[in-house]
Amino acid sequence: MRYMENRNNVTEFILLGLTQNPKMQKVIFAVFLVVYIVSVVGNVLTLVTITTSPLVGSPMYFFLAHLSFIDVCYSCVNTPKLIVVSLHKKKTSSFIECMCQIFGEHLFAGADVILLTAMAYDRYVAICKPLHYMTIMTWQVCWLLVGVAWAGGFLHATIQILFIFRLPFCGPNVIDHFMCDLNPLLELACTDTHTLRLFVAANSGFICLLIFLLLVGSYTVILLSLRTRSLEARQKALSTLISHITAILLFFVPSIFTYLRPAVTLPVDKAVAVFYTMITPMLNPLIYTLRNDQMKNAIRKLCGRKVISSDQ
Repeated sequence: MRYMENRNNVTEFILLGLTQNPKMQKVIFAVFLVVYIVSVVGNVLTLVTITTSPLVGSPMYFFLAHLSFIDVCYSCVNTPKLIVVSLHKKKTSSFIECMCQIFGEHLFAGADVILLTAMAYDRYVAICKPLHYMTIMTWQVCWLLVGVAWAGGFLHATIQILFIFRLPFCGPNVIDHFMCDLNPLLELACTDTHTLRLFVAANSGFICLLIFLLLVGSYTVILLSLRTRSLEARQKALSTLISHITAILLFFVPSIFTYLRPAVTLPVDKAVAVFYTMITPMLNPLIYTLRNDQMKNAIRKLCGRKVISSDQ
């Protein structure tokens, strides 16, 4: 009973946000409102374009459509809260709301990581084993990989939330961040969190590093295999690979920096968190579309159909 009473002493957390400057808060509201709109519109456009065109029949675009859906969900976890609280002097988040935010963040981030790995495997098979591509990347395999991505993200988020939910919060409730996250909450817990800090580094940081090294290795093998291809084939493959590698670097490098190091809060953490929770989902549609002629043509056809239907 005493444990429950101690934990229930804190019913809400106060978020300090990105800044305490009232003028800057208005700038933050305007900037991140634009970021949120661009992120949601860009990813929804990518999703709709793929699902309403023949591109959905290709495993690569099938995975890209799912990535866009995950990015839409991921954008809705933290960005709307940041936009709303930037207009309020007192930025609060209830205990349950905070737990839900952590769960959502790690659910979609975990699914994102595994799906990026599936996309790397798809590119490896397409480029290194082109004659066996259709027999390996069947629709059963594609759906299985997507299912594994969601199941892995759910398992990762559940493990995180089970540990953090049971912590006693009986003292200060001020979080020097714009969102609820593992490391800031561990600093507020009124118990020894040394073991949990190591667990966070292992469950989030080390897994990110391991998958990142696996992806770097797979793309290195793919790039080396291109040496024997024709110039046209190399250019086509590189155009796709550059998009994938850029997306991986934008997501993994900030995540590894945040979760692999010792669980202490640094001033730069807010900027890093903004990057992998908000900027990366916004940039993904641009990364995968601007260098892809098939996607650009499909978007033009989609827009053309909308114009024709509106005229009729």
